[in-house]
Amino acid sequence: MSVTSRYKDAWEGFWNEAPDETGAVFWDAEPALTAGPHLALFEPHLADLALPMVDLGCGNGTQTRFLADRYDSVVGVDLSPAAVERARSQDPDGRARFEQLDATEEKAVQELHARLGDANVYVRGVLHQCEPADRRPLADAVATLVGTRGRALLVELAEAAKPVLMGLAQDPAGAPPKLRPVFAHGLTPGEVADAAVPALLGAAGLSVVARGELPLTTTEYRPDGTRIALPSKWWVVGRTG
Repeated sequence: MSVTSRYKDAWEGFWNEAPDETGAVFWDAEPALTAGPHLALFEPHLADLALPMVDLGCGNGTQTRFLADRYDSVVGVDLSPAAVERARSQDPDGRARFEQLDATEEKAVQELHARLGDANVYVRGVLHQCEPADRRPLADAVATLVGTRGRALLVELAEAAKPVLMGLAQDPAGAPPKLRPVFAHGLTPGEVADAAVPALLGAAGLSVVARGELPLTTTEYRPDGTRIALPSKWWVVGRTG
């Protein structure tokens, strides 16, 4: 299967219209507040640090470039060609490799695994943006890329994030400027139940190695000047049998 054209068009429209400036996108926080803390959770559970690292749903590649400073082989993949083009343009030294990939397309994911071999996979906020029919194929894609030796870290908005987002969107003063394009393009963050993530991963043949909670930092601020951080949960998974 593949993602719906509406969903792909929504992301393509979002990335075509998103400003180029650093931190202009709601979730594009600096790596010191995102991928950095996530790696501190992930690396103790990696069975093989030498495996390629795949940033699944890389967007404009901010976190991918951070990962490429720490691993020898890093590939950022995204559904949106516009996102991939932007990621490449912001990586003139070619620290990472960027490719367009529909992660619900089984054959395309298998071809990527055939080229890379088993990989460690970083997934930040992708499942909670998926439409329901795409969630299991995405979990299967993670399992394919991990293979037998890799591990994956998934960081997803918790259920508790949805009322926070709705409160921000419905504020009488209007939604924060960086959140408005998310809703304007029909993207729906925070739609996955907490218990659904490990269930999806288990159905794909992956076991949870570690889990926890950590606020997901955004680039937006409240009127009082405090940074908006959303409740999130994380899971490290792999094949342990």
